[in-house]
Amino acid sequence: MTAHSLHLDHLVISARTLDEGTQYVADTLGVAPAGGGAHPLMRTHNRLLNLWGGVYLEVIAVDPQAAVPADGAAPRARLFALDDPATHARLEKGPYLSHWVARVDRPKRLAVWQTQYPQRIAPIVSMTRGDFTWGLSVPDDGAFPTWLGVGDGVLPSLIQWDTPLHPSAVLPETDVALKALKAFHPQAEALAAQLHWLGAAHLLALQHTQGAAALVAEFETPDGLRTLK
Repeated sequence: MTAHSLHLDHLVISARTLDEGTQYVADTLGVAPAGGGAHPLMRTHNRLLNLWGGVYLEVIAVDPQAAVPADGAAPRARLFALDDPATHARLEKGPYLSHWVARVDRPKRLAVWQTQYPQRIAPIVSMTRGDFTWGLSVPDDGAFPTWLGVGDGVLPSLIQWDTPLHPSAVLPETDVALKALKAFHPQAEALAAQLHWLGAAHLLALQHTQGAAALVAEFETPDGLRTLK
């Protein structure tokens, strides 16, 4: 991969419910996510907030109305570690910035890239929401992407849109712009190597910490600088 080959697609706020996540974003940024829809395969749903520069913010939660497989088969694990007990415990304290997604633009084909490097890129899952279709890298167990056993939401999932319009093109415009995306991790060196290989190192300011892994996003808003974490 060459440097600067990927683009920031969207940020992920995990929440117990969409209402809780929406309120967290509205209280912090001064504008509430809206719209969105359901992801039938993952049994999740979301609301979205447009940001400047073709990037958006996603609030995601387990969809209590999602249907189970009609054939009686066990449903697959939800994405973004939403089935993980550790995530459930974290969400008891409130919504948080859990993850981010980097976009692979055509003509490169994400599914082919994954088959070439299956140890570095999780399987590509075909997903839908309304009229939108896309491929997303999702480990079979629904966990966050890892490298050398390390991840914690700091490494991005990879996405490639199949539909001509990106969600940001149809979302209402806002006066909110992402200023910086930062990550802190006790094994930052290992993660930095994978980010560089992916061509995504320029999208994230990664720092070593002795504490727990964390993501922090800073935004310019009409009311000044605001932070989601």
